[in-house]
Amino acid sequence: MESIITNRFERERAEMIELLKTRGIKDELLLKAMNKVEREKFVLPAFLNRAYDDCALPIACGQTISQPYTVAFQTEKLRAKKGDKILEIGTGSGYQAAILAEMGCKVYTIERIMELYLKARKLFEELGYHIASRCGDGTIGWPEFAPYNGIIVTAAAPEAPKALLDQLADGGRLVIPVGDLNVQSIRVITKAGDKFEVEDSYGFKFVPLIGKEGWNNDKNN
Repeated sequence: MESIITNRFERERAEMIELLKTRGIKDELLLKAMNKVEREKFVLPAFLNRAYDDCALPIACGQTISQPYTVAFQTEKLRAKKGDKILEIGTGSGYQAAILAEMGCKVYTIERIMELYLKARKLFEELGYHIASRCGDGTIGWPEFAPYNGIIVTAAAPEAPKALLDQLADGGRLVIPVGDLNVQSIRVITKAGDKFEVEDSYGFKFVPLIGKEGWNNDKNN
């Protein structure tokens, strides 16, 4: 029975990869990683049958695991390569961090909700991923290990936090959903010397980024 279920997930994972290709995802390192990471390990038991559906799914604490296409889109925009130092804001289920680790990146991830942080850290250990994690306010980043080749944010902000921009290496990219609480664009900000180049892709929906430079600060209350 276990082998039947395993074969089913392998087939659904392969089908997910083909769907991502038809939707324009081309990064072979990314596709290879997504074909290896077992998404079913990161969803709640009640949603196992939908693990590879191309939609967001609920996880604990009112949060979600993003749809596979959104994960792939954000990660491709990051242009991560083996050996890059990547900071993730919003560990959530741990799926995004696992994909980056599978791509050969050195991953640092921050989660503000203790329950999710502990669960993800345990899962990383079980799956053999060497990912640095902490529980705290992701909007202020992790300056002790800066600068980063890339920073990826998995929750929506009213604007890109200055602290994260400050922690980018020259040539580094910040990929972050920016907008109101109903709809956002995925913004890619590339650091070029003392300037920043900005690119927006519209029509996405994320949970809100909470923190000092997120939605619960004074200017947004």
